[in-house]
Amino acid sequence: MMNTVTIGSTGLKVNKNGFGALPIQRVSMKEAVYLLRKAYDNGINFYDTARFYTDSEEKIGEALSGCRSKIVIASKTAATTVEEFWKDLHTTLTNLKTDYLDLYQFHNPAYCPKPDDKAGLYDAMKVAQRQGKVRFIGISNHRQGVALEAIESGLYSTLQYPFSYLSAKEDEAIVEAARQRGMGFICMKALAGGLINDSALAYAYLNQYEHVLPIWGIQREKELDEFISYQTKEPEMTPERWQKVEEERKNLAGDFCRGCGYCMPCSVGIQINDCNRMSLFLRRAPLSVYLTEEWAEKMKLIEDCIDCGLCKQRCPYGLDVLNLLKRNYEDFQEFWKNK
Repeated sequence: MMNTVTIGSTGLKVNKNGFGALPIQRVSMKEAVYLLRKAYDNGINFYDTARFYTDSEEKIGEALSGCRSKIVIASKTAATTVEEFWKDLHTTLTNLKTDYLDLYQFHNPAYCPKPDDKAGLYDAMKVAQRQGKVRFIGISNHRQGVALEAIESGLYSTLQYPFSYLSAKEDEAIVEAARQRGMGFICMKALAGGLINDSALAYAYLNQYEHVLPIWGIQREKELDEFISYQTKEPEMTPERWQKVEEERKNLAGDFCRGCGYCMPCSVGIQINDCNRMSLFLRRAPLSVYLTEEWAEKMKLIEDCIDCGLCKQRCPYGLDVLNLLKRNYEDFQEFWKNK
């Protein structure tokens, strides 16, 4: 029997395998449509996208508009003004070939939008809800403070927030706070931005939380097949898996880049979110994937850093981005020298 989750107090009951549609912007329309339809044919009925994800919405609209009433679609707006909000909503509905969103989320705002605040975004969202264009209002964030404020405000049906077995105790407290408030918890970064390479373990860990809806970023059919397979034969948290969790937590303790990409773009072209995880990639993936001329050129761009400080300002985790880049570059050079 397929595992389901009811999203907070919304009453929306969905397959506990959510489809994270950020990665499909990297594949062709034909490939994306194939993946989305295969996901739907195998019972996946929650699809998360965003106006920020280039053509992701269009691909969902092309693939799934014919079964709109049978799926739940969540999108996001990063608008900072009311005018931008309405423009984003119109574009999103057009792209998705629908006249309503099941869930519309504020996309990683630096503060928690509230009624009658200066920006007027929450008030605009309520108008859209009254018009029937938005069923439920949510917020997506990477900041612990904003997430907690959103939970405590009672203004939102859902919180989308990074969570995995590598998350800190403070993040676990946010998951529990959402449960206590009856708020839907949509789990992004369930594979810690690619640092977790055992999807069965990630799935088993999150499956312990009855109120949590994981959304898996899917780009390849092989990835989709893995998560589909877990629907009929669910991985369990065995003693061996718990041991691996403890080992991974120990190895990845401290500051590490989650790969969210909010530090981008870089003024000199450094692919910060990937370069800042290079040390971990080199230890957790086949060396042949990263010890290439292409990656050597990308890492060398770190030498061109002008220390403008923008990446550090943008990082929702407060990381010392420049020093992380330097450490990762030194590590890469050492591996490159000894390859």
